[in-house]
Amino acid sequence: METETRWTVDQVLALAPDAASRKAGAKLASPAPWSGTGAAGTAVWGLCRGSGSKPYQTAVDTRGPAYRCTCPSRKFPCKHALALLILWAGGAEGPIAAAGAAGTEPEWVEQWVSARRKKEEAAAAAAGAARAAGPAAPEAARRRADRRAVRVEGGAAELEQRLADLLRGGLAGADRAGHRAFEETAARMVDAQAPGLASRVRELGTIPASGGDWPSRMLEETALLHLLARGFLGREGLPGPLVDTLRARVGFTVDSAELLAGPTVPGRWLVLAQYDTTDDLTTRRIWLRDGASGRFALVLSFGAAGRSPQLAFPVGVVLEAELAYHPSAVPLRAALGPHRTTTASPAAVPAGTAIGPALDAYGAALADDPWMDAWPVLLSGVVPIPGPDRWQLADTAGTDAVPLAGPAPWRLAALSGGHPLTVFAELTPAGAKPLTAWSADTPAPTPVLP
Repeated sequence: METETRWTVDQVLALAPDAASRKAGAKLASPAPWSGTGAAGTAVWGLCRGSGSKPYQTAVDTRGPAYRCTCPSRKFPCKHALALLILWAGGAEGPIAAAGAAGTEPEWVEQWVSARRKKEEAAAAAAGAARAAGPAAPEAARRRADRRAVRVEGGAAELEQRLADLLRGGLAGADRAGHRAFEETAARMVDAQAPGLASRVRELGTIPASGGDWPSRMLEETALLHLLARGFLGREGLPGPLVDTLRARVGFTVDSAELLAGPTVPGRWLVLAQYDTTDDLTTRRIWLRDGASGRFALVLSFGAAGRSPQLAFPVGVVLEAELAYHPSAVPLRAALGPHRTTTASPAAVPAGTAIGPALDAYGAALADDPWMDAWPVLLSGVVPIPGPDRWQLADTAGTDAVPLAGPAPWRLAALSGGHPLTVFAELTPAGAKPLTAWSADTPAPTPVLP
């Protein structure tokens, strides 16, 4: 039996899909409404009294992690799973004792965990078989890809015409034209099966209402959109990795199973950060870093129609897993393999780099992928300070600094207290977006998103 790794309360709360779930889970985390709780191996379970006649059956497999609850909530994890994990995080002295003394799992927990293991084994077997057999029906897949490429080419050519019309009319007058023209163009890109182009067109349409020097920003984004469309139309003469990047930015996707059937990268991946963004879908961004190689990976999980994404990991734990990177000139996005185990948090603050080398790496990445929206950096020995226009992250020597994106980082400043921090952030055209920080006093990570 695999041994359990107890998380901290802060790590459990970081799994919450929103603030309301975090508050409700913390409120439920008392022994009173719970019965039949226990833990064995990687399974944690309990019965929570609800509004109905029967208590909710709640179980968590920390190996996934995965959640099961008979409540009607559409959130993952629900408040009952969060409360159960908070009780479990109390350790052997808490309400949920250590494994062994409480005996084995109830039948409903054993069946659920067993079904999960069988599903993982089946997925691994299917991936192995696919890897051995090679691509299925390559000729049919090639014909479908060729038909779609022709449609996307038509969309890219039409987009070029519309961008030329926009420039002839003058970017400074785009605020008077309104958002309707951009929505119409985006709809045409969707019809052309180019969702990446459609998304960037919609973002372009929001710039006139953003204030400040919006004409300059609009010129920059229009140039990038033009470069993307022209690059796809002229992809035959470009290197393979750049063509992969263009295809991904235009909206071509690769199935995760297909990726995992090819070469994979094993490692011990530290969960650096996790947060959600909401548009038509809820997108969960999970940043990982392999301690041995220092390599980063971005895992995306999606939730539709009001559902939160199911994939969630406590920030600060380590995943022993294999992943496969999506093809790109700058590989970052990855698909996570089905076999993974969660191990204890590292006993030390992760080693980062200085601001100067981090900015150099960001510049090199932008040269290969100018449409990149975020570049991961782990910075050591930095302090948040007020700048002339906005806050900055500066090194202790005062030689390098990078502006911070977003509102004033009071949480980061309070954690620092004027002392150096290790900070994981996304570098963007607007500046550094801090996500997680470590102080010198403790290796426990602190999420710093507002």
